[in-house]
Amino acid sequence: MSRIVGIDLGTSTSEIAFLKDGKPFVIPNHLGEYITPSVVGLSDDGRVIVGKEARDQLLLKPDDTVIEVKRLMGMGGTVSMGGKEYTPQQISSFILSYLVDCAGKYLGEDINRAVITVPAYFSDTQRRATVEAGSLAGIKVERIINEPTAAALDYGLEHMWECQNILIYDLGGGTLDVTVLEMFEGVLDVKASSGNNQLGGKDFDQRLMDYLLNRFTTQYNVNVSEDKRALMRLKEAVEKCKIALSQQEEYHLLIPFFANAEGNPVSLEETVTRDTFEGLIKELIDSTEKQINTAFSDAHLNASDIDLILLVGGSTRIPYVQHFIEKTLGKAPQSLVDPDLAVVRGAAIQAAILNEQLTAEKDIIITDVCPYTLGISVLDYVGGFPITDAYDVIIPRNVTIPVVKEKIYGTVADNQTQVEINVYQGEFKKASHNNFLGKFLLKDIPPAPASQEKINVSFAYDVNGILQVEGQIVSLGKKANLIIETSGVEMVKEIDTEGWAKVPNARKFKAIIRKAERMLENEEVRYYALEVESLVRKIKTGLVQGEKLETLDEFKEELHEIIYELTEETDV
Repeated sequence: MSRIVGIDLGTSTSEIAFLKDGKPFVIPNHLGEYITPSVVGLSDDGRVIVGKEARDQLLLKPDDTVIEVKRLMGMGGTVSMGGKEYTPQQISSFILSYLVDCAGKYLGEDINRAVITVPAYFSDTQRRATVEAGSLAGIKVERIINEPTAAALDYGLEHMWECQNILIYDLGGGTLDVTVLEMFEGVLDVKASSGNNQLGGKDFDQRLMDYLLNRFTTQYNVNVSEDKRALMRLKEAVEKCKIALSQQEEYHLLIPFFANAEGNPVSLEETVTRDTFEGLIKELIDSTEKQINTAFSDAHLNASDIDLILLVGGSTRIPYVQHFIEKTLGKAPQSLVDPDLAVVRGAAIQAAILNEQLTAEKDIIITDVCPYTLGISVLDYVGGFPITDAYDVIIPRNVTIPVVKEKIYGTVADNQTQVEINVYQGEFKKASHNNFLGKFLLKDIPPAPASQEKINVSFAYDVNGILQVEGQIVSLGKKANLIIETSGVEMVKEIDTEGWAKVPNARKFKAIIRKAERMLENEEVRYYALEVESLVRKIKTGLVQGEKLETLDEFKEELHEIIYELTEETDV
């Protein structure tokens, strides 16, 4: 069997490593660099190029170059490169192939097996997409490991016999993970993870880009929003500015000949202070307190229980991130691991465990959790009234994996001969508001009165964070399995509605929302619970996203009618 290596497939950069002389070693790429930009492009002669070579052509050939593809994994759709469409998995496979080729040449052997890291909050579909990318690259993905868990492994290997609760705050180029774990006697026991798959350093870049573009447009009355080359030049300059402001108080940004104004070339020139930059991104970083609180709640711990805070990911170098963590948790974070390389080093340790270079008996043991709630849609009854599209949880979030859970359900109609099992992933009580993973039919149920025939639904969530679902007719023992397509499933984007009350037009809807929420809290909505919760969510989401007032008024009217009917019933 060939050697298993560890790979960090990141939004901005990617790395590959293995265990050497008992310690993780990051393998240099063909240029002798340990960090490879996660950029893919097509050269002038049509070759696929990866890393620095692809990044260097980004300004000149933006249509032939793809960046930040990790954020699109498992989302469906394609990206364009050189006039041809590629799936995100295909683009990722080019990065994986490059890394494996570098490792193979360095080690003098063929590499076709790997441990690949993913954000802890990656969905089942995103994890499957990662496995598919590995397969397209000719790699057997032996294990998917969560990035914060990998970083903890990197720290834990040198501190195995310490006993402490650790919080890992992992803020990279495109994703955020907050993980709480306990370390004791060589065991890393993950308690809970929370995160945001659409928040990272790239979002900070965009805030600064928007700020500079607005100032440039105001000064010269020129709109460059459709000029790809200009935007790429700005993006590159902004990244340099962001990095510099982590070390200095201000940065002079100059892009000569940025655009034409009234027939003359003009430059974009600004002095950006650290205070200005932090003011632009403060709201985004502060919003991560929600994920921290969720992780604490699920782990049944408080900030005072945490002995050590580890920062992982390049974006944690931003001074405001460190200040925010210390202010929020009342404890200074520690820089005890390399924020850029801790994840791939941890992946190498996991690979070494699978290679049997490290053992659970002598070295280190890890446990991990399922970060999402998993369940199915069912017909439920409230007060004797049927409610369709209810979400019944089978595997709660942050259960230790691997895990197998099952539930028994009854048929809902007389002489029912088949049942459709729809599988979802998410936290909403209304099933269809969650991410739909797949469905299958269980046929040939013996005709019988409603609820007499029983269906056993089993969920198995493995160490790679991949779900297998099985349905069984209890009386016959007949089974059917869920097959989830790894591409083409569009994930529901999670919208943060926490600040809905501060957006324009919110005042018009506050009274009805507050009343609905009170009724939900006091369980006064009975069989309308799912509909009331759904309408409240639609109004809040619409406000945050700038939905038309006519649409929001329709939701408000629906909600008002339900509340009026419930009030009338109570009066009677």
